[in-house]
Amino acid sequence: MCIILAIETSCDETGVAIVKNRHILSNIVASQIDIHRRYGGVVPEVASRQHLEVINICLEQAFTESQLSWEEIDGIAVTVAPGLMGSLLVGLTTAKTLAMIHNKPLLGIHHLEGHIYASYLSDPQLEPPFLCLLVSGGHTSLIAVRDCGDYTLLGNTRDDAVGEAFDKTARLLGLGYPGGPAIDRAAAAGNPFAYSLPEGKVSHPDGGYYAYEFSFSGLKTAVSRLVKQLEAQGELPVNDLAASFQETVARSLSERTIACALEYNLNPIVVGGGVAANRTLREKLQQKGQEKGLTIHFPPMKLCTDNAAMIACAGVQHYQRGQYSSLTLSATSRLPLNEAMSLYA
Repeated sequence: MCIILAIETSCDETGVAIVKNRHILSNIVASQIDIHRRYGGVVPEVASRQHLEVINICLEQAFTESQLSWEEIDGIAVTVAPGLMGSLLVGLTTAKTLAMIHNKPLLGIHHLEGHIYASYLSDPQLEPPFLCLLVSGGHTSLIAVRDCGDYTLLGNTRDDAVGEAFDKTARLLGLGYPGGPAIDRAAAAGNPFAYSLPEGKVSHPDGGYYAYEFSFSGLKTAVSRLVKQLEAQGELPVNDLAASFQETVARSLSERTIACALEYNLNPIVVGGGVAANRTLREKLQQKGQEKGLTIHFPPMKLCTDNAAMIACAGVQHYQRGQYSSLTLSATSRLPLNEAMSLYA
């Protein structure tokens, strides 16, 4: 048995959770969406200040909800990379202080590891090897997960992450921030085949295309041009544009993911990140996976976006292997996933 307290402050959600093995005892998330919505995106300095204001409140709520004491906590996990530097430092400083006061081991967690292990919290039988499609505001990647700490990048975005593409397209359509949920809602009332949009294949210098690379900047540009053209003709069909954009993104992600899983013989497919909550992506991947005999795992909706429960679950994996971090550990805004093991002493 392993009980881990985790802190997640990599961007604009302050998360504190307590997880026992793969069971969530408490999962507190203080969202800053309403604060950043007025700016149309996350303002780093505002985010770090807000973390400072609520982190202690979240800690208190997590212990109240779990009905545990510090004596029952085995270790403290905290996101240390990648993310907004000021935000990361709030969480890391808090975790280090608590680790010293309560004499608990520190577990520095790579944020993307958290998204990989989010599905563990809903499926106690899930184990590597598997393929992870990680889709969020900052990342779009296909990752071969062969063990805890053994990650191989098989595909990546060459420009915008898919979450960025949703945000930028939502802005073009006047749907507000954050873009993912806004486009999903608008698309529900639209025709996904109203407009033909480019999937954004990445050209290979020797001819052809990279099979598992993604590109979304061209899609965003195509939507921008189409919006200007349609506005000049009259009223903008927002729902149809949202549905067509979402259909194109979901098709691009699902086709590459299924092909990658088949080529590398990786089954099941685990999806993580905020865009894993997208309705069309879920439907397409499930359908295409079933056709090819592949199992698809999506985390529950509440675990798609940033939260500390997924960080705690990753912490459980490292704690059980005796992989602890030094109290001199530093936060870093950028760190490749395949260097996650460098976070342990």
